[in-house]
Amino acid sequence: MSMIGVLFLIFLAINCFISQSAYIAYNTSQGIVSGKLNVHLVPHTHDDVGWLKTVDQYYVGANNSIRGACVQNVLDSMISALLADKNRKFIYVEQAFFQRWWKQQSETLQGLVKQLVKSGQLEFINGGMCMHDEATPHYIDMIDQTTLGHRFIKQEFDQVPRVGWQIDPFGHSAVQAYLLGAELGFDSLFFARIDYQDRKRRKDDKTLEVIWRGSKSLGSTSQIFTGVFPRHYDPPDGFTFEINDVSEPIQDDITLFDYNVQERVDDFVAAALAQANVTRTNHIMWAMGTDFRYQYANTWFRQMDKFIHYVNKDGRVNALYSTPSIYTDAKYATNESWPVKDDDFFPYADKENTYWTGYFSSRPAFKGYVRMMSGYYLAARQLEFFKGRSKSGPNTDALADALAIAQHHDAVTGTQRQHVASDYAKRLAMGYVEAEELVASSLACLAESTSKTECGNPMGKLKQCPLLNVSYCPPSEMTLSSGKSMVVLVYNSLGWKREDVIRIPVINESITIHDSSGKEIESQLIPIANASLKLRNYYIQAYLGKSPSVTPKYWLAFMASAPPLGFSTYVLSNVKNPGSLTTLSTIYTSLGSDNDTLEVGQGNLKLTYAVDKGKLTHYTNSRNLVNADIKQSYVFYSAYAGSDVDPQASGAYIFRPNGTYPIKTEQQGLLTVIRGPVLDEVHEQINTWISQITRIYKGKEHVEVEFMVGPIPIDDGIGKELASQITTAMETNKTFYTDSNGRDFIKRIRDYRTDWELQVNQPVAGNYYPVNLGLYMEDEKREFSVLVDRSVGGSSLEDGQIELMLHRRFLHDDTKGVGEVLNETVCVSEECTGLTIQGKFYFRIDPLGEGAKWRRTVGQEIYSPFLLAFTEQDGDNWTGSHVPTYSFMDPSYSLPDNVAVVTLQELEDGKVLLRLAHLYETGEDKDLSVVASVELRKLFHGKKQGDGDELVSKSR
Repeated sequence: MSMIGVLFLIFLAINCFISQSAYIAYNTSQGIVSGKLNVHLVPHTHDDVGWLKTVDQYYVGANNSIRGACVQNVLDSMISALLADKNRKFIYVEQAFFQRWWKQQSETLQGLVKQLVKSGQLEFINGGMCMHDEATPHYIDMIDQTTLGHRFIKQEFDQVPRVGWQIDPFGHSAVQAYLLGAELGFDSLFFARIDYQDRKRRKDDKTLEVIWRGSKSLGSTSQIFTGVFPRHYDPPDGFTFEINDVSEPIQDDITLFDYNVQERVDDFVAAALAQANVTRTNHIMWAMGTDFRYQYANTWFRQMDKFIHYVNKDGRVNALYSTPSIYTDAKYATNESWPVKDDDFFPYADKENTYWTGYFSSRPAFKGYVRMMSGYYLAARQLEFFKGRSKSGPNTDALADALAIAQHHDAVTGTQRQHVASDYAKRLAMGYVEAEELVASSLACLAESTSKTECGNPMGKLKQCPLLNVSYCPPSEMTLSSGKSMVVLVYNSLGWKREDVIRIPVINESITIHDSSGKEIESQLIPIANASLKLRNYYIQAYLGKSPSVTPKYWLAFMASAPPLGFSTYVLSNVKNPGSLTTLSTIYTSLGSDNDTLEVGQGNLKLTYAVDKGKLTHYTNSRNLVNADIKQSYVFYSAYAGSDVDPQASGAYIFRPNGTYPIKTEQQGLLTVIRGPVLDEVHEQINTWISQITRIYKGKEHVEVEFMVGPIPIDDGIGKELASQITTAMETNKTFYTDSNGRDFIKRIRDYRTDWELQVNQPVAGNYYPVNLGLYMEDEKREFSVLVDRSVGGSSLEDGQIELMLHRRFLHDDTKGVGEVLNETVCVSEECTGLTIQGKFYFRIDPLGEGAKWRRTVGQEIYSPFLLAFTEQDGDNWTGSHVPTYSFMDPSYSLPDNVAVVTLQELEDGKVLLRLAHLYETGEDKDLSVVASVELRKLFHGKKQGDGDELVSKSR
């Protein structure tokens, strides 16, 4: 045959081969194979509900100059890819995004998606509105945001998520394990971030997967299988396939150059075997995805189809499409014995000198706003239920959504960019406005109603004071002219009667207060400090764009009481009779010129100050016979700025101090003491940017410290992190206790970890822990407790001392992704200054074993303060036509001291959601760590309930 003929035959053969190889049917149907290493490929995307961009910018793909991320594309593309192959699977987490997308889809597509969910191709994991943080949220907020997502999934898909997927939060809490894990019904929990020393040890010991018992009270009855990824929440190196990723794809067309099937199969098997060497059983999981991936889903699924096909043809390991639920079932089926993990996974460092403990305190104003809105939302839902949920009127839904998103691990953490923080705050403010209208109408309605089962349209208009934290309350700053009076409704969202001091700014000096029975009560006028007025005027101008129309002269303080789940009414008038019970405070200013001491407090509790130094020196409680030396001071940590050798700086996430500097009082010995029948105050001006007021209330046995910090000066080129220290002579043996999301208290030992031998490289940052409720320490005789009004970082860096970080301001970013320096400012007329923080903490010393009741009870009161509503009346036109006091509960009943109302809410379908919490751990209190019973008929007095009228809440 001629050469031409040979070439022609070769040409025909090649053409024949090309036509045969143009299409390859990939076998992706593989399931689990016993006796082989099973590689569970779990396609996923991690979609931050705000961080570098706002939640809506991330959803629609706006502001892509910051980051090219569009969740709408992710969901569109992923659904199309799943519909193309019934064997493909995908998990999705963030319901804030999915619900936005769902509302925009046709009924036809919604029907197809429901089939994907029903078949298990698409599985909702975690199921909350966001992937909440685990250090800085309160447990009630964690429950609420999870409930919002789960209710949607149940209503639309009749599914309940089985698995927790907390892959990105920067440390993991015990409450997440047992309350938001096992008690939620999850079968397992997975995450990525643990301390780098802990991860190394766990990989060496094959203990990345454990049984986590987060509650020492519930023990094994509330444990959960927990898996820690051997690396981050992305695939092994070389297996990421977004359109611009650099991993080599499988090129399996032999007619093209760079055919590499065997090479890539070998890479896959090598990576699988490497992970199997640090994992028990013959099942490993690959998290096939990372942040905002699958915007072009076919680029991922095309490669995974090929890997499953060719790896299984190779036969050395078995690859399959999977989900965490399938993986969990496979792990359970092995009957492996797993190591047990107690307590939590805090603090977290991803490398030496890089402790993620700064975010415990970042953006303290936003943290305080979230906490304030959380308590308000709890009360608003109760009032919405009492009145009856309206289908057309105002409701709490917008506030619920805003609060849910705010629990995201780059929201309440304070680790987002400034424009995103503003977006979160705006959503909260908009939600509050609608909830405020609901609260006002509900209170007015309940006050008008003569029947607890009926509530018409109220005629009265009640106003509230959301800016009372900056001494601004227009409803209370009215002029009380002759015949006019101010009516204050005081609502108590707790399940027991409570008494607390109310402080409101007023103009008039001649004020008389009468309670719900018409009896005049004792009150006190306290001059408003100049620093408070300056802060008030500046921030009202900054945020409302106007100056206050009047300037109040005094705080009016009086002891108010309110029934459980109810309100009381107080009437303020300017009719001052001889012998009135309103007292103008006495003021004493010490000049520090002698060695005398002064004592404040008029009940059992007394504080002693050294006049010459102007410092707190002694704490005495005559009832429980506690006498203790004590001092309180401020320090700042200079922020490490990074260097060429070690670039890690302190920033929004990272706490890396570069020295500790005590702050000396500039006018030593200068104290202003204000006394009266309701409370005593000690005013201290520490320096030009730190001041505080220490208060002791009549009838209370704890100390309240209100601090005003800022603007933190940085004109010296140094970022600063400010902390307050309270020091006693207690011998605490390196040990202290911090709360877990406001629930359990966990034992901490300085420079120690229960799971491994800690190599200490950051003795300050490595001993900081998240604090939501409080922290305490104890010795052989006493216990010293501190409670907080928002999430902060705290520690005990020396025996007998407790420290709280209050504010942070920097000049450098910590290079952990946010790409923006944490330097919060507030601006008026285009002139900006650093942010000033005003907040409170509380402390008390008890005999050993007696502090828990104060921590739990007052902790509830801090989270759920009295809700105040105001109106004015001519004559008695309000009091004559409204009930002066009201309780939803039976008048003879209140909840046990160890039980709290977590949720009382009417849902959209008319059903009522009631959650009760036992407040005490096993052994925490000798009297209150016991089983408690709640009588539902008395709790729902006047309302119908289903069968059974008693609910038993067991001690945790």
